[in-house]
Amino acid sequence: MVGNGNRVLIVSDDQVVSSSVRQRLTSDGNYSIAVESTAKAGLLTFQKNGFDAVIMKSTMPDMNGIDMIKEFKKIDPDAVIIVFFEELNPAALQEISRFGIYDFVVKPINYDKLSFLMRKGTELHALLSANRKLSSTFQEQNQVLQRQNTLLAKRIEESTKNLSRLYEDLRTTYMRTIKVLAQAIDARDHYTHSHSENVAKCAVAIAQELKLPIREIETIREACELHDLGKIGVVDSILTKPSGLTPEERQEIEKHPVTGAQILEPLTFLNSVIDLVRQHHERFDGKGYPEGRKGQDIVLGARIINLADSYDAMRSARSYRRVPLSREVAIAEVKKNSGTQFDPKVVEAFLRVVDKVDPAA
Repeated sequence: MVGNGNRVLIVSDDQVVSSSVRQRLTSDGNYSIAVESTAKAGLLTFQKNGFDAVIMKSTMPDMNGIDMIKEFKKIDPDAVIIVFFEELNPAALQEISRFGIYDFVVKPINYDKLSFLMRKGTELHALLSANRKLSSTFQEQNQVLQRQNTLLAKRIEESTKNLSRLYEDLRTTYMRTIKVLAQAIDARDHYTHSHSENVAKCAVAIAQELKLPIREIETIREACELHDLGKIGVVDSILTKPSGLTPEERQEIEKHPVTGAQILEPLTFLNSVIDLVRQHHERFDGKGYPEGRKGQDIVLGARIINLADSYDAMRSARSYRRVPLSREVAIAEVKKNSGTQFDPKVVEAFLRVVDKVDPAA
């Protein structure tokens, strides 16, 4: 039986590894750990008790790794799975990564890395579980909101003041729901955690440097918080793929600005935000997506978000690039792409505020 704390299941026929992993995680703190030496027993225990994370050997005598991952995902689609290999096999790693593992370790195990992965993985599982519950109740919430809208229509004749108050409450409820969902999407990949927050910080600084109106700056901030909302429609195997994307996978990724805009379209009070979400991957030279807009035909806020989004991506670790670019290299890339990917006017403003948003060490 597993007690309180973050619940971790170890599935391995290597008793030495299981014992050392269990000892290290126990010493780290708030973990309750169960150990099984066969895949079948591990799956039964997982189904019976539920766990926040699974550490499994890449293959077991009674089941191969891919089948194990599939069975764990059948039980819990949000299962956070860390695979350890006796030795690194790039081909096997690439194949097994397609089925939704969180990360991997190789013998001899780097326990600092494992501890980090466990901490972030259990946090991710909590967010994904909350996100799934939120998604499962989304239709029910929409029905409730539709009933509220009908009630609001009837109250127009009674009191314009009451209507305004209730509309604002409804707007707040929508925004809270959408923002929680957007945060959960950021957290699907531990490499992109806090990405939207970082993009917002950079974009707002650029907008302020350009002396945009306060209302327009707030619109940009809201759009940054929601710009990756459409990634809810992208499967984890593509979103966190450690290698290059196929043309078909890239097409799926490039749908996310339109998907995000479509999700937000019923919220008419977000019309200005929706334009920025839809256009944030358009390029100044017209080679962006989804519409291939060019130059001034792209909303200024979207041109700002495009630069802020790109800079944070360069300055952060990613599944496909574990080591982030240095500050100097990232700034050089921004300068290099001025007039092609980025609006030169936005680049100039960025260079004036980069020390504030990303101070030199």
